[in-house]
Amino acid sequence: MTTFKTNDFRKGLKVQIDGEPYLMVAMNFVKPGKGNAFYKCRLKNLIRNTVIDRTYKGGDSLEGADVEEIDCQYLYRQADAFVFMDAATFEQYELTADQVDENWKYLKDGISCSMVLFNEQPITLTPPNHVELKVEYCEPGAKGDTATNVTKLAKVETGAEFVVPSFINIGDVIKIDSRTGDYVERVRS
Repeated sequence: MTTFKTNDFRKGLKVQIDGEPYLMVAMNFVKPGKGNAFYKCRLKNLIRNTVIDRTYKGGDSLEGADVEEIDCQYLYRQADAFVFMDAATFEQYELTADQVDENWKYLKDGISCSMVLFNEQPITLTPPNHVELKVEYCEPGAKGDTATNVTKLAKVETGAEFVVPSFINIGDVIKIDSRTGDYVERVRS
């Protein structure tokens, strides 16, 4: 198992604390005028999505987490489980609705995603940064309503609703930023 000393600490590092994987989301090196230097770290639990703050002295170390990131393809939803297939080995993995969280909004059949495995078990999922989704339902835009930034809700093929400009119609394909949930553009076919 890999061990990381404090001088290896950096944002994005995956470590293991009390047998659970954590992602280092922030790390600050503090050198007070008096006394020893220390490292203030903010760590996100990759299983429970909780965040903790920890302080480490110079010379401390943390165990590296046994995590692996794989490319996978979304296959289908079965009740409260989402089924994915590893693009390389064709092995199938199931994630619960809690593990998928808000990412269900961007999952359409066949879409490629990135999945994190901890001890060969899936724990988190990341959809592509931009997803193209077909509009299933939206209210028609009002004629002559050309004021800037007029928006409405549109329901897409995944069942999610997004705020879109008033010129979007049923059947249009829109690009959504999965990191923010914001409308990007209408996709021309």
